[in-house]
Amino acid sequence: MMKKLDILTYGDPGSPVLLFQMVDDHDLQVIDEEVRLIRELSGGKSFCLKAVKVNSWNDDLSPWPAPAVFGSEGFGGGAGETLEQLLSDVIPEGRKLYIGGYSLAALFALWAGYRTGRFSGIAAASPSVWFPGFTDFMRENMIHAEAVYLSLGDREERTKNPVMSRVGDAIRTGQEILRERGVNCVLEWNKGNHFKDPALRTAKAFAWILNQEVQECTVKGSSDR
Repeated sequence: MMKKLDILTYGDPGSPVLLFQMVDDHDLQVIDEEVRLIRELSGGKSFCLKAVKVNSWNDDLSPWPAPAVFGSEGFGGGAGETLEQLLSDVIPEGRKLYIGGYSLAALFALWAGYRTGRFSGIAAASPSVWFPGFTDFMRENMIHAEAVYLSLGDREERTKNPVMSRVGDAIRTGQEILRERGVNCVLEWNKGNHFKDPALRTAKAFAWILNQEVQECTVKGSSDR
């Protein structure tokens, strides 16, 4: 049984827009900077960010078991239990919900968009789409989210790791799949490897999603006139 989720709240707690991000200790070291950048890049839009602390990164965020790709720690495939707990214990009714993150948390966010319709948008910054079988999963399933932001560092696919070096081809394939399904999807390339500017990259992802919400409202308002 999972431990009770540890959740930290940032931004405006009363905002009708909730952003969810699975985090570890490293993410929390830069979360204040990320929140500042989201606010700046979104033009000061109101949001509340719920940072959900992950107990076991490789186990709690991986959609299915997989062998280790670096070091000796494999992936436990506990994302289903994590998402179930998130939906039942944390996520409220009646508010606009987005989910995002960085690295494996971004993969979890993207995967969650296929498993539930509760999230209107996915902010996936440098997602671990190299994960074995993930692009096949995207091809075989329908995503519920209306908008998806993808990004990658332009040096991430240059790694010598044979599994992780697939990330560039995988994210291009993922964007193509989403666009074929009619999803509002963008892929942004950032300078550097996987470890460069995670707070900025995640902030750009969430800000793009927030800005899509404004554009949708404007379009709907214009069509009603």
